Amino acid sequence: MSNVTSAHGMWSSKMMFILAAAGSAVGLGNIWRFPYLAGENGGGVFVLAYLVCIFLIGVPILVSEILLGRAGRQSPINSMRMLAKQSGASSFWQVIGWLGALAGFMILSFYAVIAGWAMSYVVEMASGNFVSINAEQASTVFAEFTADAVSVVGWHSLFMALTIYIAARGVGKGLETTVRYLMPALLVLLLVLVSYSALATGHFVEGLKFLFSPDFDSFNVDSLLVAMGQAFFTLSLGMGAIMAYGAYMPKDASIIGTATTIALLDTSVALLSGLVIFPLVFANGLETGQGPGLMFVTLPIAFGQMPGGHIFGAIFFTLVSFAAITSSISLMEPAVAWVVEKLDSSRAKGAMLVGVIAWILGLGSAFSFNIGADITLLAGMTFFDTMDYLSNNVMLPLGGMLIAVFTGWVLKDQLIEEELAGDKVWLNLWRLITRFVAPTGVMVVFVMTFL
Repeated sequence: MSNVTSAHGMWSSKMMFILAAAGSAVGLGNIWRFPYLAGENGGGVFVLAYLVCIFLIGVPILVSEILLGRAGRQSPINSMRMLAKQSGASSFWQVIGWLGALAGFMILSFYAVIAGWAMSYVVEMASGNFVSINAEQASTVFAEFTADAVSVVGWHSLFMALTIYIAARGVGKGLETTVRYLMPALLVLLLVLVSYSALATGHFVEGLKFLFSPDFDSFNVDSLLVAMGQAFFTLSLGMGAIMAYGAYMPKDASIIGTATTIALLDTSVALLSGLVIFPLVFANGLETGQGPGLMFVTLPIAFGQMPGGHIFGAIFFTLVSFAAITSSISLMEPAVAWVVEKLDSSRAKGAMLVGVIAWILGLGSAFSFNIGADITLLAGMTFFDTMDYLSNNVMLPLGGMLIAVFTGWVLKDQLIEEELAGDKVWLNLWRLITRFVAPTGVMVVFVMTFL
């Protein structure tokens, strides 16, 4: 039987857990990554594959992660060790906790670099530096900024310092206070920008068609892997964050109902972000397949051409920064919780230790765009691209598949029934999908990708 509370603290209510988990899920993955991946992979057909992956694979694994976290009430590593022992299973299964914490740590290291870019663009936008800028000038500004190692590292450091500060304050004063204010603010800002896109660009319908009219000719197996990787990335699956947050979840909250709410919120933010970005792209005759620079090259041009664009641009990049913060604190949490348990240290020391190491690792990604651009690792990829590929396309799906297998086939039935006592109507359907559909789906995409 799981402990009633976690030694690290508890969310004050079910709603706070939903806001926190949604804050973990809603981040750069929705606002930066989703639009440019949709732009590169055919728009509507990518969105369709992404939605299928979210609800057939993502939600069942999200339920599993929350369940494991609440049943264990410890860091993901120690929770998995305890639950495997209680189920009479091999200690091998604690690899799920290690894999998640490592993936989250790797993602945090390069995530903080991109988030630093977003913070710098708040200042650039507000100062009017993008007013009436053209495509060539916007590209030059972005290229010059990323080529300046000192600036990139400075903003990376500032973002990581904020993350460390919030994580150090604990569940109640740090994590909960942050998401209590930032999540509603994020949603309000997003709705303001969608309204602007709908009323002022003249290309809102074109953006709708791009996102929701599938073009199957532009989709392939690699795109399917990208869609699945995005589903895992955006729901924070396989990176320990949701399991860590689940450990602080009230016992009387419905896991399946909560997971569904989180997935709907997360997916809504991704689609709304697309509805902000693509009408602006079409209104200015720009390319949808800009890649990772879509948000930092294309949008400044669009905002620069519109009346009051510097204000809306500053609002947009503030939104992105808010979303990044709520995600980064969740990426840090699994490692911080483990350090606190293992070393019997304070939250502040644990957050500082994890944050500084992540900051150092992040320097590799920061330098990938300037002084280290010629250094390649995996298959000719830069340090940044290697971290991104290994974490999102390998470690997260692998971790998710192991979570599905463990909860579906290994975890003791009594533990499952205790945690899902309020979800008996959906229990059998969840078990069926978790045992067969989710792991098979991940495995098939993996095999097809590496053939």
